[in-house]
Amino acid sequence: MKKHSKRYGSAIEKLDTEKRYDLKEAFSVLLELPAAKFDETVELALHLAVDPKQSDQMVRGVVQLPHGNGKEVRIIAFTNKTEEALKAGACEAGLTDLMEKIKAGWFDFDVAVATVEAMKEVKAIARILGPKGLMPSPKAGTVTDNIVGCIGELKKGRVEFKMDKGANVMLGIGKRSFGVEKLIENAEAVLEGIKHARPSVFKGKFVLGAAVALTMSPSLTLDDNMFAKY
Repeated sequence: MKKHSKRYGSAIEKLDTEKRYDLKEAFSVLLELPAAKFDETVELALHLAVDPKQSDQMVRGVVQLPHGNGKEVRIIAFTNKTEEALKAGACEAGLTDLMEKIKAGWFDFDVAVATVEAMKEVKAIARILGPKGLMPSPKAGTVTDNIVGCIGELKKGRVEFKMDKGANVMLGIGKRSFGVEKLIENAEAVLEGIKHARPSVFKGKFVLGAAVALTMSPSLTLDDNMFAKY
């Protein structure tokens, strides 16, 4: 059995883990818990009713967080327009040289973007980037000829979400220091993004449940009534 810290135990004692919270109350309660020695990430987890084994029920998309997620995103760009990409904020840009660097084991980045033309060559390293979730993808909006705009959106808080094998979607929606109102707005943006990613073939209740938590805290279950419109 996993042993939790004293801070975690103290938090458990202060929480009603059986209660179902709306977003404002959940974030208010979380932010009143004893703080860690770093600015904790606030995480949102959703459990969906779809069948992950059905290819036509996959849930994946992107969402622009109004206040970003508080994380400095390291972006690389597969493009021949290296100077433009670097000026836009990419930490590395190139094509053949960048691919060779990755083949050699370099993965010091969070997101990879690529032009449509560059993807013809980038596909050669799909087996390297794919398993790590780093392969540029049209569905994620990371394959585009507007490299500068794409990098700018990623820097401002555009994040990708993807359902796992258990029909769960989990992502960081901000930092503890954001405060309640900003966290609510980011969470609502994610819920809208999930709504728009709903598979057209799926009928019935889409979101079965959700919870929020800090990096070092127990989770709080959200009120099911919140998801009626999703």
